[in-house]
Amino acid sequence: MPDNASYLAQQSLTVLVPVYNEEESLGQFVVEMNKFLAVTPVATTVLFVNDGSTDGSLAILRDVCRQHAAYEFISLSQNRGLSTAIKAGIDHTRTTLIGYIDSDIQTTPLDFLEFFPFFPEYDMVNGIRAKRQDTFVKKLSSKIANGVRRTLINDGIQDTGCPLKIIKIEYARRIPLFHGMHRFLGALVQLQGGQVKQLPVRHFPRFAGTAKYNLWNRAWKPLVDTFGFRWIRSRWKNYDIGEHHRQPVAQAEGSTPVRGN
Repeated sequence: MPDNASYLAQQSLTVLVPVYNEEESLGQFVVEMNKFLAVTPVATTVLFVNDGSTDGSLAILRDVCRQHAAYEFISLSQNRGLSTAIKAGIDHTRTTLIGYIDSDIQTTPLDFLEFFPFFPEYDMVNGIRAKRQDTFVKKLSSKIANGVRRTLINDGIQDTGCPLKIIKIEYARRIPLFHGMHRFLGALVQLQGGQVKQLPVRHFPRFAGTAKYNLWNRAWKPLVDTFGFRWIRSRWKNYDIGEHHRQPVAQAEGSTPVRGN
């Protein structure tokens, strides 16, 4: 296994940022992200995934991406939910590492710097929100949902809802899209035989706007999704290639592949 410095020198990172009606926080989010871009040891692209916003978020994203070369966006034709937005981002990522952060600035991208030392030993690093700056109802419902999930699937992930993660792309690509998938990213990496490291990260009050989740989203729906994950886990299959011989890819359409020696 390569050492950390030589590994990171060969890596590139895309930070996925799902956006749904976050026009009030996007300007400050870019300010915070630029602080990370100025010091990151890994070549980094920020990929916004607009999840069918109905406010001015898309116009802001267009403007940001015109002004800053490190920023890109894709926009879903209609709102599909957080799991779909994350999967769309994964599908459109061209780097070796993939990060995830929310645009509400309750976590800071600077904490990604604490994640890098754990690659390549681990295949995913997942944040644990320390001293959460949320309402009592939000903290209670999340605590209940996390407790029920851990009891039912025993994955050991302390804070699966923490919006600060980095995953090796080969593991992220194999994550299937299903309702509530975003709640099980760590468990889905583990299903592939991957190793997950968990680290405390800072947490802040919401900068602007309103949360998109309520008690129903945070308690009942995660319970239903957990039973769905248990079904997927019971049928999950992995495979490894033991040996292969493949012909080189043709250089032009209609050309004959060149056989290897």
